[in-house]
Amino acid sequence: MAEIRVNGVGLHYEAQGEGPGVVLVHGSWTDGDSWARVMPGLAESTTVVAYDRRGHSRSEDTLTQGSVHEDAADLAGLIEGLGLAPAFVCGNSYGALIALRLASVQPDLLRGVAVHEPPGTGILLTDPELRPIAAALAGRTAAVRELLEQAESAAAAELFVETVAFGPGAWAQLPAPVRHTFVRNAPTYLDELRDPDALDLDLTALGRFNEAVLLTQSDDSPPMYGEVLDIIDLTLAKAERHLYQGAGHAPHLSQPEEWVRVVLPRALV
Repeated sequence: MAEIRVNGVGLHYEAQGEGPGVVLVHGSWTDGDSWARVMPGLAESTTVVAYDRRGHSRSEDTLTQGSVHEDAADLAGLIEGLGLAPAFVCGNSYGALIALRLASVQPDLLRGVAVHEPPGTGILLTDPELRPIAAALAGRTAAVRELLEQAESAAAAELFVETVAFGPGAWAQLPAPVRHTFVRNAPTYLDELRDPDALDLDLTALGRFNEAVLLTQSDDSPPMYGEVLDIIDLTLAKAERHLYQGAGHAPHLSQPEEWVRVVLPRALV
């Protein structure tokens, strides 16, 4: 475990293995430990790095409003600071949006990207037929936001897990340390909800990314993710799709061996 200063902020990270660089970007509420089940498999043939995004767990909290632009800049700084460029970046959920945003603004830092179920509802608003899907998610997150505004972090975390991310009953099934991490990092999700650019992408800029991108989803996740990936797929020159069976919103947690089997060959190209 180590720390690197990036854009004036101390980021906690863990690196394993030797070989071409792979960087793992976690989603909302959680931290770099969420990748623990897949790091050993990646480390057999790559230098794999997982980190806590700013404000999350062991990384520095600036106590100011965060933004997806800062997250992308931090990812860029981490890759450059650790000498990993060009890196293969894997992102899950909100981390997938950060990875795609970096691909659109600093493509030279990347040799490829793998993203699972980015919640990019901002790009759905361009299609009148898809706007109700974005509105439905906004309705569910509004209830979470209300609890966060009232500093009800535990209740907000549970509501998010059960109505936005995983489904009814999922909160009780999470290990206690994971529930604790969600509650501790609750304010960072409020930052995301307050950021007008958080769930959007510049598709024109992303379309100029000419490296391979793996777009994945699970067959038991909400259809919204498939709609988002369909739009991203049409934008990219070298997009590939993969459908996990029964893996949910976090296949690196639910099916780590399968996740490594799918992702690692792409990371080694």
